[in-house]
Amino acid sequence: MTDRGFHDDRIDDVNARLLAELHADPRITMSELARRVGMSAPAVTERVQRMRASGVITGFRMDVDPASLGLPVTAFVRIRPAPGRLEKLAALARSVEQVSECYRITGEDCFLLKVHAPSVEGLESVLDQFLAHGQTVTSLVVSTPVPPRPLPLSR
Repeated sequence: MTDRGFHDDRIDDVNARLLAELHADPRITMSELARRVGMSAPAVTERVQRMRASGVITGFRMDVDPASLGLPVTAFVRIRPAPGRLEKLAALARSVEQVSECYRITGEDCFLLKVHAPSVEGLESVLDQFLAHGQTVTSLVVSTPVPPRPLPLSR
């Protein structure tokens, strides 16, 4: 969808309804999903499989509260790589398990990481690994007024 409300051809009204139901309950059975949208289970299964094959649905995630795993400190870290360190930083981000997300971004900084740590001291040890490859700017998360939510599906 663009900022003008244009939808990809793969997202018709039926697929939008299917996606909305899957967002609400990713573990829903195909037969229950079919019942909710008023279609047969084989037709719904085929549509869902087509959306997966075409990349509209890229997978199903399980969200776990990081604090329940002993990682109550969440931070966003912007990184400006030192010359020649771009690929090393990307590889490091992939290898550090406290990094739950990594984005290549525009602007003066090249990466934005979401990092989880057991404490501020634990965050510092994660950051130290990246400092050998560039400058970091870190922002601690104090609350989440808008938690992750489904993308808008309105037409």
